[in-house]
Amino acid sequence: MFVKKLSIVIPAYNEEKTVRAVVTRVLAADIGKISKEVIVVNDGSTDGTAREVRKIADKRVRLIDKRVNEGKGAAIRDGMKKISGEVMVIQDADLEYNPEEYMKLLGPILDGKADVVYGSRFMGGEPHRVLYFWHMVGNTILTFISDALTNMNLTDMETCYKMMTAEVAKKITLEEKRFGMEPEITAKIAKLGVRVYEVGISYSGRSYAEGKKIGWRDGMRALWVMVKYNLISNRSD
Repeated sequence: MFVKKLSIVIPAYNEEKTVRAVVTRVLAADIGKISKEVIVVNDGSTDGTAREVRKIADKRVRLIDKRVNEGKGAAIRDGMKKISGEVMVIQDADLEYNPEEYMKLLGPILDGKADVVYGSRFMGGEPHRVLYFWHMVGNTILTFISDALTNMNLTDMETCYKMMTAEVAKKITLEEKRFGMEPEITAKIAKLGVRVYEVGISYSGRSYAEGKKIGWRDGMRALWVMVKYNLISNRSD
């Protein structure tokens, strides 16, 4: 597939300390001759997140400044509406995921093998920070249930790094406002019947003291979301 531009959607809520560094790393990431557009969605932050983004003097960066916090899923949905590249990827506004690995995700799409690529934290030999055992267990359980319902064999359904062609992205409308968007988007991708690949990525996770936001309630919500979008709803958009 020929790709002229990659659209990077960055949802951000109270990420004043990291968002500028993340955007800088995204802009510096080597993806060959492919250009970039960076869409930062400030999700009603109460700190200086929007101010830090405005300090970046680069025409490739666009800011959607939402006045009310709605959640990660809603922020990604708003960002996806604005993409103009042939391919898009979701990038968190912290420093957990490395933009230098975009080419790993782009590879199967550029080769014409994939329409969607997930970056897995649990496959391959890439380094990852050692943190919470029960988070790993929770991720494993949620991915297992998602795989059983979608009939896919992903190793990391909850990963932030989901890359897809604009054609696929435009067929998906996210309804979940918070972290439930992860199993929702996976269910809707499965219903589209598109080609999905998975590649190993590194991961530098944050502790709760460092700003991690997802919790056990989000895991419980994810279970309901998987039932809703895989077994109840027949919509793929």
